[in-house]
Amino acid sequence: MPKARKPRTRRAATRTRAARTGRESPRYTVIYEPQPEGGYTVSVPALPGCVTEGETIGEARAMAQDAIRGYCESLLLDGMALPADIAKPPIHERLAVALTAR
Repeated sequence: MPKARKPRTRRAATRTRAARTGRESPRYTVIYEPQPEGGYTVSVPALPGCVTEGETIGEARAMAQDAIRGYCESLLLDGMALPADIAKPPIHERLAVALTAR
C-alpha cells in the first residue's frame, strides 16, 4: 500500500514550480525612503549597491523589482548563488549627537 502524501505547503509548491520551470522567485526586503524633492529612493539591504528610485510608491516598487531582477540575473549568469534576504528587519531610530564645534 503506498504511503499517504502530505499536503504541500505554499513554500513547497513554490520550490516545486521553481524546479519545474528552472526559475527561482527570490523575495527581498526593500526600504522606501521619501525624498524632500519628491519621490522615493529604494534600497535592498541584502543586495549591496542595489538602489533605485521612483516618483510614486508604485513606480518605486516597479523600479525595485526591475533592479532586483537585473541584479539576480547578473549573479546567476556569472554562476553565483543568490544571497539570502536579511535575517532581521531594519531598525529605524532618530539619533541625537552632541556637536563640539562653536
